Amino acid sequence: MPTKPQPIFPNERKILINLGERIKLARLRRGMSAEVLAQRSSISRMTLHRAEKGHAAVALGTYLRILAALQLQDDFNLLAKDDQLGRLLQDLELTKQRTQDV
Repeated sequence: MPTKPQPIFPNERKILINLGERIKLARLRRGMSAEVLAQRSSISRMTLHRAEKGHAAVALGTYLRILAALQLQDDFNLLAKDDQLGRLLQDLELTKQRTQDV
């Protein structure tokens, strides 16, 4: 029995749509057809179409394949790299521990 798709929030949907648009723009800048990019990414033409439209069901690994075929895989390493909130929370916890130790 197929699982029920999880709801996606509007801001998340917008992020996926923007990612898809940037992928399509990168493909067009390279003068690459959708068929060629799909082949180089080892995915179907329909999957590429879904990725370029920002469908939530497209797997993260698929995006990595597409970015690699466009020679943009280094951009993938930037995801969640700068965790400002996590660092702030960690600093607050460390400060709290120091004041308790004194």
